Amino acid sequence: MELSKNIFFNTDKLVPNSTVKISYIGSLFQNNSEEVYIHFGFGLLWENVSEIKMEKTELGFQAEIELQDFESFNFCFRNQDNVWDNNNGENYVFPLEKVDNALISLEDNNNVSLHKRLRRTYLWSKKIKLAIYKLIVYVPKLISGNYKRKISE
Repeated sequence: MELSKNIFFNTDKLVPNSTVKISYIGSLFQNNSEEVYIHFGFGLLWENVSEIKMEKTELGFQAEIELQDFESFNFCFRNQDNVWDNNNGENYVFPLEKVDNALISLEDNNNVSLHKRLRRTYLWSKKIKLAIYKLIVYVPKLISGNYKRKISE
């Protein structure tokens, strides 16, 4: 998910109580900063403020953050010289999307075995369809003598 021109998340939706990986290729990366820190908080009042050092890679600076149960995720960046990238004083603020609990099944153990059975059933149905197709196409050709084997040279 591209949140701005120079910030990417490894997910399409920002959901509370989940871990997200942030990649940053903004001005601090482009100006060859050696160290970049992400300064972040949650909600309109910047609650639970933290700051962590991001890992420098060829693809930019990256960090994993546990999103807390608030309505928004706020952050900005700074380098080792206290030069800030704070979106021109506006900070980077993105809403967190609540998950509809009605769609979550609480029967995990039964669902795993059910999914395995459904997958196995699906594979068997594909094999049976292929066998029936071969019977319909090739048996009449064999019976009539119109089936020619390819001779490899």
